[in-house]
Amino acid sequence: MKASSYQSASSGYQRRMSAVSTTSVPQDLHIHTIFSSGDSAIVPEQTVELVATVAHARVLGISDHADYITDSDFVLYSETVRAANLHLGVEVSGSQWITKALEMDVDYYIYHCADRLSEYRGAEKLLETSKPVVIAHPLIIGTNLDRIPSRCLVEVNNRYVWQCDWRAGLTPFTSRFQFVISSDAHQPNWLNQTVARYVARELGIQETFLFPENTR
Repeated sequence: MKASSYQSASSGYQRRMSAVSTTSVPQDLHIHTIFSSGDSAIVPEQTVELVATVAHARVLGISDHADYITDSDFVLYSETVRAANLHLGVEVSGSQWITKALEMDVDYYIYHCADRLSEYRGAEKLLETSKPVVIAHPLIIGTNLDRIPSRCLVEVNNRYVWQCDWRAGLTPFTSRFQFVISSDAHQPNWLNQTVARYVARELGIQETFLFPENTR
């Protein structure tokens, strides 16, 4: 009798099983890998190949730090990301890295814009390339979004947004800017956007997609 009941329950479980999908979000373009070798948050397992294999987003891009990538490293960085059929970006950690970033043949920029005139001018310089410029985690950096050109995109960053008063900080700008949602992943278990997507939903933000879906 017990065996029969257990088998019946087990069959019920089997009927409810389905294949597990790892593709849970539409887009993630702010992801770091071991090419950001000077970043202490990076772990050895965080490779381009791992990100491409996990494929947690339908549109995927790698944006390692320009200040950690030498000229010779950039060739390997570019080839590795392109070989994985991912979009190629770079994170620009302030205006002092603008010149170097402009020498890199990338698809988009993730830009740190502190509240200084030189940094706002840096955003304008990047916009001159006609490539997408995403203002990275503006609340944690202290970016004055009133001074950011409206052609820039603003990031809702899963790593940092919960540390700030995001309602006060982003609500006045939801109709002025286009937004992207990012993980800012440095480790495999950071490859998600759960908190950032909650924030975007609460603020009524419509996500902007910058590129077509990746195909492998």
